[in-house]
Amino acid sequence: MSAIPHQSTRLDFRLPTDQKALIERAASLQGQTLSQFAISILVQTARETIQQAAVTDLTVRDRNRFMKMLDAPAEPNTALKAAAKRYRARRG
Repeated sequence: MSAIPHQSTRLDFRLPTDQKALIERAASLQGQTLSQFAISILVQTARETIQQAAVTDLTVRDRNRFMKMLDAPAEPNTALKAAAKRYRARRG
């Protein structure tokens, strides 16, 4: 069984010299190359950003209100009633 070849791509960008020096120093303190450090930080930040976008934190009060709304039977609004009427008319 052969292994799937690892594909890679480049990400190029420019930054001020002082910022590059700062990043190089941080990478050195971590015992990483500049590329290793940049990739690890970018991937970590990307994962955190995606996680934050996927999760909604509620206060206890808002959570309780939300749960109460889920438990309560919903009354159809005017638009839903009209859609149901159109559906029934088309279905005969």
